Amino acid sequence: MPEPHRGFRFPREIIAHAVWLYHCFSLSLRDVELILAARGVTVSYESIRDWGIRFGRQYAAALKRRRPRPGDKWHLDEVFIRIRGKIHYLWRAVDQNGVVLDILVQKHRDTNAAKRFFQKLLSGGTEAPRVIVTDKLKSYAAAKRDILPKVEHRQSRYLNNRIKVSHQPTRRRERQMQRFKSIRQAQRFLSAHSRMHSHVQLRRHLIPAVDYRSFRDAAFRVWRDVARIAITE
Repeated sequence: MPEPHRGFRFPREIIAHAVWLYHCFSLSLRDVELILAARGVTVSYESIRDWGIRFGRQYAAALKRRRPRPGDKWHLDEVFIRIRGKIHYLWRAVDQNGVVLDILVQKHRDTNAAKRFFQKLLSGGTEAPRVIVTDKLKSYAAAKRDILPKVEHRQSRYLNNRIKVSHQPTRRRERQMQRFKSIRQAQRFLSAHSRMHSHVQLRRHLIPAVDYRSFRDAAFRVWRDVARIAITE
């Protein structure tokens, strides 16, 4: 397999660390540039942006392949985002453990849009869940009848707090980036951001400190493996 970082002035460890910083924390490109400069790495924020575009989705796809089997209870929701002044919708699904399953940016939130999102969630051989939890948007029920007819469907605005929380990092990044420029850019960025952010930002308030540190170390090991960084024992 060819080395994807070949031809770059910086080694893959620095490139991977810059992309990791940008997606896992609420940092701007210039913030990442400053952090690297403090460590003796002089690189422009434009280069960091290019690294994110080129490698972000590759890292996210590798993390998706390494993720544990999704839980059997899925929470689905959609929020509006503005792209060039027009309202679009970000569809998101997480399991009962808060793991992001997938996202999809679309122009509408009708039945066809819900069907496309269900089909994306089930692509790649993913098993259907036991339960899906949504708000009372009728498009979910209509799409579920066709694609997930045997799955239990719970509709309540109060049962979906878990995914409402999952939207918050996206809102922060949307404000920081001064909104998205196109559907393609939003889909590309958020696919990487949602996967990488949720991989390391564990829900620490729900688990004991010892378990949290163990899970955190495991997440770091997976990340280093995904980014093809040699681990020094």
